[in-house]
Amino acid sequence: MSSEYDDDLLLDFGEDEGDDNEWLTTFADLSMLLLVFFILLYSMSTIDTQKFSDTFTSVTQALQGKMDKISTSRITREEAGVLIDQAMMRRQIIESQRKVFAEVKTLQTKKGVEGLVSANFEDGIITLRVPGDVMFQSGQVGLTPKGVQLVNDLKDFFIKHKDQNIKIVGYTDNVRPSGNSRFKDNWEISAMRAVNVLRELLKMGLESTRLTATGLAYLNPLYPNTSDEYRAKNRRVEFILEKRVSGK
Repeated sequence: MSSEYDDDLLLDFGEDEGDDNEWLTTFADLSMLLLVFFILLYSMSTIDTQKFSDTFTSVTQALQGKMDKISTSRITREEAGVLIDQAMMRRQIIESQRKVFAEVKTLQTKKGVEGLVSANFEDGIITLRVPGDVMFQSGQVGLTPKGVQLVNDLKDFFIKHKDQNIKIVGYTDNVRPSGNSRFKDNWEISAMRAVNVLRELLKMGLESTRLTATGLAYLNPLYPNTSDEYRAKNRRVEFILEKRVSGK
């Protein structure tokens, strides 16, 4: 009787021990997710580099000896490495773009550009905005002499920063072209304006591989189209600058 009881105890103990090991896979997944999460936080922050390095080293040491288990979990070391590399690259791009944006302030004080070009920086993307009425006559798509001069002033900045792709986007207000207009709608006007700005930059020596042109008509208004003043502000051309990544 006693022997059978002892055997049952040993059997139960062995099963419990096997079940207890199942937590390690979940722990490994959680640990790797936390590590990747902190890397992503780092990529979007400006925390102290030394503190981050110390924290990263501590986490790595804490996981030492468990990496074989982690490598067999759903999130492998290779996958985590890719995520970390992407996060670090994104941080580097944002920091690089921040330096380019700092030079935009100098551009805005240049004669011919001062007071006309506004700028925005968000998530590593630089946007330069130019009033459409400065570059085009009402209802027209050909650049005015002042518009050509303004594009020429921007051209020097674009040539200096050869690592920037430039997306040219044309916008209108929500007022449809008149019945006498040769254009069917605002989509056509905004697209042709963007294309003509692109062509002007090509004539000035910019590489075609850096440029794209898009017309978005009355979409994405800066202000409600409820007054002449607001509609004038919505008529614009935007130059969206994104850093070129090697190999693209």
